[in-house]
Amino acid sequence: MATPKESNSRPRISEVAPPAAIPGGEFFIHGKGMTGGELPEVTLGDVAAPVVIGSDSHLIVRVPEGASVGELVVASRGKASSPWTCEIGVLIAEGLHPVANPAIDQLGNIYATFSGQRGQKTAVSIFKVDANYAANPFATGIVNATGLAFDHEGHLFASSRHEGLVYLVDERGGSSVYVEGMGVATGIAFDDENNLYVGDRSGTIFKISPSRQIYVFATLEPSLAAYHLAFGPEGYLYVTGPTTSSFDVVHRISHAGEVEVFYRGFGRPQGIAFDAEGNLYVAASMRGRRGIVRINPDREAELFVSGPGIVGLAFSPSRALIAATSSALYRIDAGIQGRPMP
Repeated sequence: MATPKESNSRPRISEVAPPAAIPGGEFFIHGKGMTGGELPEVTLGDVAAPVVIGSDSHLIVRVPEGASVGELVVASRGKASSPWTCEIGVLIAEGLHPVANPAIDQLGNIYATFSGQRGQKTAVSIFKVDANYAANPFATGIVNATGLAFDHEGHLFASSRHEGLVYLVDERGGSSVYVEGMGVATGIAFDDENNLYVGDRSGTIFKISPSRQIYVFATLEPSLAAYHLAFGPEGYLYVTGPTTSSFDVVHRISHAGEVEVFYRGFGRPQGIAFDAEGNLYVAASMRGRRGIVRINPDREAELFVSGPGIVGLAFSPSRALIAATSSALYRIDAGIQGRPMP
């Protein structure tokens, strides 16, 4: 981003990375004249952002709670830089307990779980967040609701890691068992023929045909938490799941069930989603920085959103990125179109 010519005594910002953050995340600021021998003041809109590390050419600042305007300004020695526009995630729902991606219908309604501790029967299993960001109870009676996904007809499905079941949830929130015997059922996804794939975190990816025939599609190393599934533009199934390794991978699985490593180098990778350009987004830690990592089709990775506790993500019809932490949902106006269902 170009910046106007400024005097040497005025702080100058040349780059801010990553492009977006949620509260608790960090921005790396590169520039000149940012300290002048004293710690600068950094603001996001009218909210002060704590400086974690400061030098004349490099700052790290933390996004505080309450920040919603991404006009970042560095002030030092009584002079302020020109503002730099960043994207700040806006809190849209809290009091939830997602453990994977939220699901978004064609009208932009967002569905997220209150999963609870293993075996815990919570009062509400799935919440529905409407266009006005009002979170309302939607489905009950699903113990440890985990993965959510829509099929090609717009029906919502939910897995239960406690029961080993996948439920079909109707438009009023009523649920019925769609398939059982899925082990520790976690991530779910549909392919272009409306086959359902279910990740049993103990090591199996199941494939369920529209007639509910069950196949073992692939086997992986067991996950410590969950498998998260998404189909890529070439029809391969992509899978993440944190293991005992500190250098975890994104796997991809061919139509024939052949497993290969797509990308290696994450800490605790979780929810995943594709955009319409074929970029893969992964909730993970990379080089010690937590948030959402974007991997382009050439397998080059960069941190796209900084923030703690992100477990899943989804793209809305309005081109916003919805990030789910372990207790809340944030909207990031990223201007990105998600990959449409085939």
